[in-house]
Amino acid sequence: MGDEMSDKARIQKIFLDEQTVVNRSPQVEHERKVAIYDLLENNHFSLIDGPEGPYTLRLSIEENRLAFDVRSVDDQPIKRFMLALSPFRSIVREYLMVCDSYYKAIKTSSPSQIEAIDMGRRGLHNDGSEILEQRLKDKAELDHNTARRLFTLVCVLHIRG
Repeated sequence: MGDEMSDKARIQKIFLDEQTVVNRSPQVEHERKVAIYDLLENNHFSLIDGPEGPYTLRLSIEENRLAFDVRSVDDQPIKRFMLALSPFRSIVREYLMVCDSYYKAIKTSSPSQIEAIDMGRRGLHNDGSEILEQRLKDKAELDHNTARRLFTLVCVLHIRG
């Protein structure tokens, strides 16, 4: 029974709106691929007051809002909701700046400097994940690792060419 429940309370497919994307760095593209792979391998996501899954999730930014289009695995619409982007703007901006510093540091800095930047990067990532969890609390139940991976994808969506 536990396995059956976990199969239903999950995202089985995920799609990002790629229309707004012009070019992403190889590092960002790698982070996107890893986040999607890890998310699909292990996640906990279920709608509050909605049908059980598994789900297909389409993430996009529309009219300055983060859109969650939750569908059945056969692509039938279930629930759609939007989150204001303003609570994410500063944390995403800071996170992307620290990521850029981290990628540059990998090439030229000492291991201790790289580790310090990485600790800051992980801290900002956790903060962003917590904001996402908080903003979704009335809409969906998710675990922290799922929130972390979704936050990575939110950051990817913020990168415009």
